[in-house]
Amino acid sequence: MAQTAEEAAELERQFAALLPCRTNDPELWFAEHTDEVERAKTLCRACPLQSGCLAGALERSEPWGVWGGEVFVDGVVVARKRGRGRPRKTDQAAA
Repeated sequence: MAQTAEEAAELERQFAALLPCRTNDPELWFAEHTDEVERAKTLCRACPLQSGCLAGALERSEPWGVWGGEVFVDGVVVARKRGRGRPRKTDQAAA
């Protein structure tokens, strides 16, 4: 049985509703603030496409952003994204 354009569009809408990157502000995945980046990572962990998204990002060497629940900086996965500017003195003392 052939699917109508309306049925296909509805199926696409339903599928997109399961993807956090489609239901939240897209800028969240490219945020500058660490707390926003961590929120994007958390949202990704519940996504049904997480592993495929991460694999694709690794293959493409995504330059930056959150992909598949991981943070990319200069095409490499990093544990945490550091904010702009100089680190706080308390951060330097801990290192």
